[in-house]
Amino acid sequence: MDRLGRPAGDQAAEILRELGLRSVPGKGLPSPIDGSPLPAIAETDLVGLTDMVARAGQSFLSWRKAPPPQRGELLRRFSDILRGHKALLGRLVTIESGKPISEGLGEVQEMIDICDFAVGLSRQLYGLTIASERPEHHMREMWHPLGPVAIISAFNFPVAVWAWNAALALVCGNPVLWKPSEKTPVSAFAAQSLLQRAIAATPQASEGLSSLAVGGPALGAALAQDTRIPLVSATGSSAMGRSVGTAVAERFGRSLLELGGNAATIVTPSADLDLAVRAIAFGAAGTTGQRCTTLRRLIVHRSIYDALLPRLKSVFQQLPIGNPLDDETLLGPLIDRAALQGMQEALATARAEGGVITGGEHLHGLYVRPALVEMARQTDLTRKETFAPILYVMPYTTLEEAICLQRDVPQGLSSSILTNDLREAEAFLSATGSDCGIANVNMGPSGAEIGGAFGGEKETGGGRESGSDAWKAYMRRQTQSINYGTQLPLAQGISFEI
Repeated sequence: MDRLGRPAGDQAAEILRELGLRSVPGKGLPSPIDGSPLPAIAETDLVGLTDMVARAGQSFLSWRKAPPPQRGELLRRFSDILRGHKALLGRLVTIESGKPISEGLGEVQEMIDICDFAVGLSRQLYGLTIASERPEHHMREMWHPLGPVAIISAFNFPVAVWAWNAALALVCGNPVLWKPSEKTPVSAFAAQSLLQRAIAATPQASEGLSSLAVGGPALGAALAQDTRIPLVSATGSSAMGRSVGTAVAERFGRSLLELGGNAATIVTPSADLDLAVRAIAFGAAGTTGQRCTTLRRLIVHRSIYDALLPRLKSVFQQLPIGNPLDDETLLGPLIDRAALQGMQEALATARAEGGVITGGEHLHGLYVRPALVEMARQTDLTRKETFAPILYVMPYTTLEEAICLQRDVPQGLSSSILTNDLREAEAFLSATGSDCGIANVNMGPSGAEIGGAFGGEKETGGGRESGSDAWKAYMRRQTQSINYGTQLPLAQGISFEI
């Protein structure tokens, strides 16, 4: 509820009305904030999904012909629309996902940022020129639109990760089909509707350029199996990614997977402990521990263990927990009862393995206090990602030992080190250091910017989204050779005279 006592679900319905949108009759999912029903969103059946894929294929035939800067104009329009509706969409994200309002607004800002990035990219889809060994020949590489792109997104970033994919896919000349998490369909409905306004104002765009498929895992499975979709970008658990990746590979399609994380931060003797406390608190408790980059394992040098741990325990006990629509709140609720149960089960296992737990209490509803769990060693429990604010703390003696602990998990998304020693920092960033796709120094593992490619290794899936050259995943590469002479010399000195 807000300060006026209005249920969160009623506030969500009001936001949709302000956006000029209508939900369908009936009650939707409960808001994690107070359990009040959210607006209901029409679900998509498999017949409807098949039609969406067909319309996307037709749209591709014209959209691929639009010059990239004209495609960029679509993203510029969408960016402007998002700026005008940032407060409403950010609030809706918070109501539906439970993340603090500053994070809900930050998620919409990510959408704006990636759109701006895509506008610039529209004039920088560069290929290569390559020297040829054959006289009067030249070679070049060109990048062409790929085709309809399916996007399967997760609840914890209900609109931003879709925007990462959609903005790049669209500017690269591809239609998009979005299957959002079944836990956050309202935010997806609003975001898709705003994009449709930009599409309607873009002459080169046609029906089917962007579609929304609301429903459960059956829709994701159908997208993964559909041979008309050359690329499926999926964000979620490693188990989900294994299923999607296998189905796409069986038909020789492409998959871009952003899966589980199990981030670790190493705290060395030279670390600035004031900075460390702030970095650790946000890394472990931000988004109520429901980020793939959430700090889940803290590896602390024995010489500073007794100085750092009491400070962390004190901060964890004092973090403001409550209604995420209040500006002062830093921790909102978990997403649902399954998440709460998963946290409680993990803490019970940790206790049985000898872990010393501070915090972790179930307060009420879906609200919990973050848990700090002191573990003597790394166990199967700490190697598993529990999507909740649980921070396992382990001591180390040598940097080599700490890096081994950091690497000794199936996931490989994000990592960080807190140190003022240049040699330690560089060792952590070297080929023998962190094995993650993201490695930070003097910050936590969470809070990526759109300018860098986002993704990880091992069971994280190997995909890269957002900035840098991640756009190449949404295009097909073609090597072209041009003979501008009158002879036909062959490569490798081969002779074929007729």
